[in-house]
Amino acid sequence: MDKREVPKLVCCLVGLCFVLVTIGSVQADTASVNTNWGGHLRAIGTVSDIDDDSIYAYVDKGRYYDGQLELRLKNSLYFGTQWTVETHYELVALGGDTREKTGDLENALSVTLPPSFYPSQTIDDDHRLFRLTRQFSREDEYLAYHRLDRLNIHYIPPWGTLRLGRQALTWGDGLVFNPMDLFNPFAPNAVQRDYKVGDDMAHLAVPFGPAEMQLLYVPRRDPDSGDLAEDRASYAMKYHGPAGPLEIDLMAARHYDEGIAGIGASGYVKDAAWRVNATYAHLSDESSQTEFFQVVANIDYAWLWGGKNIYGLVEFYYNGLGRTDDYEKTLSDTSLVQRLERGELYTLGRHYLAGQLQVELHPLVRFHTMAITNLHDPSGLIQPQILWDITGDLQAIFGAQYYWGGSHTEYGGFDITLSDTTIPVAPSSSVYIWLTRYF
Repeated sequence: MDKREVPKLVCCLVGLCFVLVTIGSVQADTASVNTNWGGHLRAIGTVSDIDDDSIYAYVDKGRYYDGQLELRLKNSLYFGTQWTVETHYELVALGGDTREKTGDLENALSVTLPPSFYPSQTIDDDHRLFRLTRQFSREDEYLAYHRLDRLNIHYIPPWGTLRLGRQALTWGDGLVFNPMDLFNPFAPNAVQRDYKVGDDMAHLAVPFGPAEMQLLYVPRRDPDSGDLAEDRASYAMKYHGPAGPLEIDLMAARHYDEGIAGIGASGYVKDAAWRVNATYAHLSDESSQTEFFQVVANIDYAWLWGGKNIYGLVEFYYNGLGRTDDYEKTLSDTSLVQRLERGELYTLGRHYLAGQLQVELHPLVRFHTMAITNLHDPSGLIQPQILWDITGDLQAIFGAQYYWGGSHTEYGGFDITLSDTTIPVAPSSSVYIWLTRYF
């Protein structure tokens, strides 16, 4: 049996949990065991407009119809007040024109492009410590898989917290872009941000006074060999604490064999909250660029106007690894492509301005729009949404993604050359509906 398969991990965690609980059983409060269940069932439908500028036009143009069903079951098992075992199970079935044409496109091009060139990608555990994802039905038009997205033990002694296993962690203060979030950050155009993809890691948090120190270790495997690879692991630490009227973050990490340092600050200007994060990375590959900076700065404010609750956000993002022109050369930029493939970057340019506006039209209906602009092109994305809380546990999201820009721009489209073939690359505008039943 593959050493990364689910049974071995389950046995290891159950065994470890048993040992830990046995050791702690001398305390009276570990005598009680409580459990909590939850989750959701979600259906997603998307219609995309594939025109001449889309990379999919190489195989077929027109309207693409896609769907996805997703079940998430959550369980928390509490052993007294100090021990918790958390488990999240996912069952996903997806399919449609985009999946079928993606396969046709990859076969036609005989090359695998970075994930950012495609509208969506399925999850795999090839690089994770444990293989907790299994495909059980796969065809050209559809795919079904299940996985454990959370499986961890949480220990809360008086001196801090320790969590071991598959979990999710978010660092940084970016609300659209987040350079300090090295571990599965959300895409800037993500429709929902309720659950991040989990990673196998060890996380320790130790508070002291009003401050806190966090330590993190993420082991990873080489997807080709399946062996643990030290040059793919992450070691990181982050300090968070007050500095007068401000909140300060300091981060240091060894991430994929590269040194990264980060600093952040946040505070208030009257009733508006502002945040600034900056990171520096020293690159280990043999590209012409040996280092790069990322900076994100935002300010948001909520107010009441005409009896309606309104929220606004403005955010600036600088990506020192991005390009200001010649997007056609993206595939030859090793450092940029690596981060696109790992899901750490989602853009090709250098300077961006993003904004969000939310208006409560009714206590159960909200209008939300998000816009991203590449300031050099210019080109961008507009994403309007209507969120309707039909009942207390049933929500519908109606939305669209509209990309704009001229030729030779990031969002308007540009050409790449593969095997002496010139292919247009541009994201496709779409409309979608998300229907979620929580329980």
